Amino acid sequence: MNANDQIKQLSIKLLYCYSRNRKNSQQLVIKSTQQDAGFNLIELLITIAMVGILSAVALPSWVEFINARRLNSARSEVQGAIREARDLAKNKKLTWQASFRTVNNVAQWAVHNAKDTSPTWNKLDSNVVLASNLSTANGVSKIQFGFDGDVKGQLGKVTLSSKSGGKTKRCVIVSTLLGAMRTAKDIGCD
Repeated sequence: MNANDQIKQLSIKLLYCYSRNRKNSQQLVIKSTQQDAGFNLIELLITIAMVGILSAVALPSWVEFINARRLNSARSEVQGAIREARDLAKNKKLTWQASFRTVNNVAQWAVHNAKDTSPTWNKLDSNVVLASNLSTANGVSKIQFGFDGDVKGQLGKVTLSSKSGGKTKRCVIVSTLLGAMRTAKDIGCD
């Protein structure tokens, strides 16, 4: 046998040994991981307890965040309605008003000509409570703007709060006879 044949035989033997040992080691790894797979009862209970504690801490903050977002959205609608009434009064040279009411525990708003007796009402979020110190007739609070965009009558504010309670409030305040508006939140609405 020459040297090349000996090298070939030796390399075949080494390759065979390597592949056999490798196969055994893979089986050993698979068996050990299968035995350790899963969680024991204590690990599972600790995980459930941690999730419960984190949920109890985070839930009130999350609810308050959602309420604040709803109130911000409702305040934007109210502010937009008042601004639209003022702009329409200027553009059409007529008296327009923004009206607010609550029907079946749902706050609503409308922008219409002051002579219109059946305006189209838009609903605010059903979780929002509306309060107002604007002039009120027949359960409808209103703010009117004359042909030049100035407020006709009483100044005031529309305050929005959550039906679920809490201290979070948002409001729109008509603060000058020229119809200037500002917004406030929480203590600024009292």
